[in-house]
Amino acid sequence: MPRQSPEDALASEIKRDIAERYFGFRKMIEENKFALKDKIKYHSFILEKRISFDLVRIYVLLGDEKLIKEFLQLIGLHETLFYDPYLLESQNITRRVLSGMRFNGFFRSSRFKNFILDCYENLTFHAKVYASKISELEEEQGMIAAEIEQFYKDNDLSAILNFFQALGDQQTSSSMQGGIEVGLATGLDKKLYIPPPLPIEQVLSILPPLKPLSIIKGPLKKLIKKAYAIQAPEMLEYFDKKKTDKNDNSDFIRHS
Repeated sequence: MPRQSPEDALASEIKRDIAERYFGFRKMIEENKFALKDKIKYHSFILEKRISFDLVRIYVLLGDEKLIKEFLQLIGLHETLFYDPYLLESQNITRRVLSGMRFNGFFRSSRFKNFILDCYENLTFHAKVYASKISELEEEQGMIAAEIEQFYKDNDLSAILNFFQALGDQQTSSSMQGGIEVGLATGLDKKLYIPPPLPIEQVLSILPPLKPLSIIKGPLKKLIKKAYAIQAPEMLEYFDKKKTDKNDNSDFIRHS
């Protein structure tokens, strides 16, 4: 095997360095995209689950679609998020969201009212946490999109291939003879293209800021009073006495 000339050795080293840098940056960007995807999946499962459970509890307790719409308008949520009419009909769902809960208040009506107020405080807390995580994910998505844009500015594949050809690599030159002009680089660009991550609003629900309980407490209490007046006896049985069971209320701990 003929010994490689110093010029050829230098050309090979330059090409190797360029290729390693090119694919090294690609790998870093792809890893960042995968990490973002995992975070989105996590927050979708954890935070949306908490918010949906908070809302479902309130929907079940209000018990009437008209009252639910009034509630959503009152808090500033202008869509029936996580709502399905089946929620108001299913005893299994009612049992799931209320069993094991502790209710505070001397009278049954006060326990009913206080529990909904507590549910709403949990909802606003989880919504704030969710909003902060959305902001973090949006910032991360923007950084990755900027990385990708900068990567393509710094790594023009046509220029790289032309540079390799100019280094005098006979093997590359013969295999690419005329290929760059007829679209080889364009084809490789398409094949190797890294799309930016989708905007966060396209993959996660975005909630508007919910009104604090202190602002809507009066109107909300009136709404709760209407809801209490239409409750079925089997629903009110849950509030007949204070619950002391502490084993089944983990979903209701606000700061979990």
